Amino acid sequence: MKIIKGVDEITRDLRDSIVTIGNFDGVHLAHQKIFKRVVIEADNEKRKSVVITFDPHPKKVLHPEKRPFFLITSLDEKLQLIADMGIDAVVLIKFSLELAKMTAAEFVKNILWDKLHIKKIFIGHDYSFGRGKEGNKEYLKSSGDRLGFEVEVINAIKADGIPVSSTKIRDAILDGNVKLAARLLGRPYNLGGAVIKGYQRGAGIGFPTANIEPEKALIPCSGVYAVIAEIEGSSRPSVVNIGFNPTFGNDKLSVEAHVLDFRGNIAGKNLNLLFIDRIRDERKFENVERLAEQIKKDIGQAKEILAPAINEDKKPA
Repeated sequence: MKIIKGVDEITRDLRDSIVTIGNFDGVHLAHQKIFKRVVIEADNEKRKSVVITFDPHPKKVLHPEKRPFFLITSLDEKLQLIADMGIDAVVLIKFSLELAKMTAAEFVKNILWDKLHIKKIFIGHDYSFGRGKEGNKEYLKSSGDRLGFEVEVINAIKADGIPVSSTKIRDAILDGNVKLAARLLGRPYNLGGAVIKGYQRGAGIGFPTANIEPEKALIPCSGVYAVIAEIEGSSRPSVVNIGFNPTFGNDKLSVEAHVLDFRGNIAGKNLNLLFIDRIRDERKFENVERLAEQIKKDIGQAKEILAPAINEDKKPA
């Protein structure tokens, strides 16, 4: 997939393309539906499929006073997920206060028409753009009628009766409902990070853990989770504790993964944690022995939860 950084770098081979536009944080099921339609239409018309998106997220620029604002996917993660959908090119536009002042008319003329000369654009049902969000689906359709491009609006979708949205996914992750987040994303939520040196208390009670320095600020709430850990190309069942280790009186939030049946040294390496389900709240135990007993129970429960995913991964290709 070609990544075009800025509208001035748009190449002529992307003219007359099939396009969609949006922030696409999470690249969730609703986004995937749009990308599939773009790719199918582009293939049928023998044209390029193009995604227009923004970095940083507009909310970080327009509402800096509202903190924190958590992103579901990092920029690199988002771009890889879009590439996996079969899109030919992404036009990555730097979002700024200056860009926010651009009217919908200027955006359509200067970018969609003059730069890309789009043939058709797909948008989500609630997408808006331009100064004051004046560019809605009705405005795009009237512009298309005037200039000569088509507009197709993709309706909202539900997963198990629940509307799919980035906001709902963020809230689910922050609440620890990673199972719901996975249903709406179409895949488990991924939290990656480097393995750093911790207190090494887990090893002392027979359950060595890898302490993770998360790459993203969106961290599930405190608790114990059943997780698939990706280590150097292999996937392993794991139990992850997020919290302050109240039994030991820590004052700093930690993300610790106990990778089941693993003896290798991964210090300094990167670990991806795919959150499958939440096992329990984090709680304080009266002594280390009771904690160890509970960890054994957590491992047994995690194995039951993760068995379908592990068995599926072991199937021959």
